[in-house]
Amino acid sequence: MKHLHRTASLGVALALFTALTPALADSTATIGGLVNKGLVGVGRIPAAQRDKFGETFGSGSGMSIDTASWTRDAGGYKGSLWLLPDRGYNVVGTTDYRPRLNTIGIEFTPAAPGAAPAAGQEQTGVKATLADTMLLTDDKGADATGLDPLNGVRAASGDMPILPEANGKLALDNEAIARLPDGTMFISDEYGPNIYRFSADGHLLSATQPPAALVPMRHGAPNFASDNPGPGAAEPDPKDPDTGRQNNQGLEGMAMTPDGKFLIAVLQSAARQDGGDSASTRQNTRALVYDASDLAHLKLAHEYVVPLPVFKDAKGKTKIAAQSEIVALSDQAFLMLARDSGNGQGVKGDTSMVRQIFVVDVSAATDIAGRAFDAADKPLAPKGVLDPSVTPAKLMPFIDINDSAELGRFGLHNGAPNDKNNLSEKWEAMSVVSVLDPKLPDDYFLFIANDNDFLAQDGFQVGAPYKAEDGADVDTMFLVYQVTLPGLAKK
Repeated sequence: MKHLHRTASLGVALALFTALTPALADSTATIGGLVNKGLVGVGRIPAAQRDKFGETFGSGSGMSIDTASWTRDAGGYKGSLWLLPDRGYNVVGTTDYRPRLNTIGIEFTPAAPGAAPAAGQEQTGVKATLADTMLLTDDKGADATGLDPLNGVRAASGDMPILPEANGKLALDNEAIARLPDGTMFISDEYGPNIYRFSADGHLLSATQPPAALVPMRHGAPNFASDNPGPGAAEPDPKDPDTGRQNNQGLEGMAMTPDGKFLIAVLQSAARQDGGDSASTRQNTRALVYDASDLAHLKLAHEYVVPLPVFKDAKGKTKIAAQSEIVALSDQAFLMLARDSGNGQGVKGDTSMVRQIFVVDVSAATDIAGRAFDAADKPLAPKGVLDPSVTPAKLMPFIDINDSAELGRFGLHNGAPNDKNNLSEKWEAMSVVSVLDPKLPDDYFLFIANDNDFLAQDGFQVGAPYKAEDGADVDTMFLVYQVTLPGLAKK
């Protein structure tokens, strides 16, 4: 994710959202002063890419553009970004993959909004090159791991809360990153679900545990397992937590507000006791807004219910789309990417029903921070029905990633044939950077990237080769939209 270095807080009056119309999903969608001008660039890193440790490169669970490096000249744009992979190739269970952060060099030549790129250049507008890889370690400098922390709990020590642990190592399933101007970074994870602060060279500095309502509990005790046991390990008992975050539905989205005062983290879907035990009732997730004035000791300042989008799948069954990433516009509003699952290149299904970026407005939502709902024994939305005392955030569509016309201009599609030009399943990373045009001071490039799940036909990790099932060979892909975000002007 994204800290906008040298930016001011968003001055958008959120009453503008009342102008919402059904046309918002098209390529020129506008919500008040927020405008989607459409897709302007596409690029890839091949699935066969390996990092400097010789292991197969995994892509965008989280992204943060280095805005200080971003420049423009007559040939286009240059800069770099940080791309955060998750816990490694784990189709048949988790492995002892060492968590890491990748630095990507970017050269970008955007197409004009609405225009088609030159023939043969549809997917070359973004040239992305792996420049470096840095390992993330615990507070003692020891290796961390992607292994599922089955019954593994590291005792609290000093300022550190209890932490997920596997084979004596800190267990991380990284999902989002907020890089700060001093090089330190916040990283959110699935297992805890925690927010970790790392030094610029990747050492753990501090950790923040969410309210008790989100901590996974089994048999009355914290248990961070996600039902993805490593080699030789048993499944957790029970398979799912009794309360707290559902397996693999942790703090998927996280963002620093442009003014640097708040850090927002959003649970991927509802907690178990709030309807998260069913794909059809997991709608009411939570946004946690932390006061970041003391980076080592985040303080929960606000908490809101965010209603996830409801849709019908190909068989007409009601489903809830999980959220995958956010970009903060202020402490009152953020962009949120939500999607379905099981559809796209690399998996069996081919046609996605929902891949969409929404605007979330919490200005009129009930602040539940510190209320009884933060305890595990007080459901916020039992069986998915929201407590009547709580007003949720407003959710408004902004960009339809599945827009056939937009994708078609760049040689991409949603649906059959399920080939390399069909969007892959998991789009989980977003970040914004200025277009650096004095005539368009409120215009930004919104980069989004997929999580390719390390799916490759010549994969290599943790000392062993592998080949993804069913011939899956999924590139890391970048899609870039030009958007207008009033009030997000550079200082």
